[in-house]
Amino acid sequence: MQPERIERQPPAHRARTALGLIVLPALLAACAGGMPVRPNAAGAPASTPQPDRDAAMALVLADTLQSVQRLAQAGAAEQAELLSASRTAAERAPLGSAQLRYALMLAVPGTPSRDPDRAQTLLRQLAAQQEALTPVERALLLLQLAQLDRELGLRNDNQRLQNEAQRSERERSAVANQRLQTEMAENAKLRKQLEEAQAKLDAIAQIERSLNQRQGATEGRKP
Repeated sequence: MQPERIERQPPAHRARTALGLIVLPALLAACAGGMPVRPNAAGAPASTPQPDRDAAMALVLADTLQSVQRLAQAGAAEQAELLSASRTAAERAPLGSAQLRYALMLAVPGTPSRDPDRAQTLLRQLAAQQEALTPVERALLLLQLAQLDRELGLRNDNQRLQNEAQRSERERSAVANQRLQTEMAENAKLRKQLEEAQAKLDAIAQIERSLNQRQGATEGRKP
């Protein structure tokens, strides 16, 4: 961008442009490095693209990042309004900058409306069809998607380990419960056998008492 043009821009525009150029230098460098250089009619490389285009791309993305920052700093009511407006814009213009902004807002940490799974799905849709995005937006898309992939991968691994631990604990509890039930059944069986044996002993003792009584009565009747 030519210096004289920047001086005639309103202060707000200059601030936004500066923010974009400060936040995104690495992305711009990556995109510039990936842009092919077409030869001119004489066979010499074409001239370097005008800086106005890079500044405009940075300005668009800076506006998106400012929306994300505003969402992170807003209250619950304003967050709901911002997210609703972003969702509506994404539904009206899918697979473009609006969907990228909505996905980034869904991925903002610490917000009640955070939905990393939905954000990952939207970003993967964009990754499959990136033609509607600028090079800078594509770079940000891939960076955010890689971060979500790592986060959700770790979450899924942690959930899997927890499920395995819970399953092992349930299996151990089931084995211990089965052992307890077996021991209780065995104790009940032994108790029944003991009661039967005691009943037989009591019966034998009763028979012996009856015999002793009869024997005593017989001896008492003798002359």
